Amino acid sequence: MVKIGDRIAQLRKQNGWSQTELAGKIGASREAIGKYERNEALPSVETAKKIAEAFSVTVDYLVDETATPTFDKLTVKRLQEIENLSPEEKSHLMALMDAFLRDARAKKAYAF
Repeated sequence: MVKIGDRIAQLRKQNGWSQTELAGKIGASREAIGKYERNEALPSVETAKKIAEAFSVTVDYLVDETATPTFDKLTVKRLQEIENLSPEEKSHLMALMDAFLRDARAKKAYAF
């Protein structure tokens, strides 16, 4: 079971940041980061949002032990923008993506 503190520590280490560096990025103290990582305290919603922003993940990824970081924030933003397209524009974009993905699969299949 992954707790939010474990997830914060994992992301911080993946980014090569010290607790002090993460604290500076979100406007918190190193001591607070340490407490979060040891699961001695939970960040407020606002602090969790800042942490998620610093790591370019969603708050869901921080708090949901079953979540996987399948979509970074930029991808989520793009998906939201796609939803605002007209049906015709969506159709064109999907055709373009399908062609690109088909070509990528073919290259992978024929790579030695």
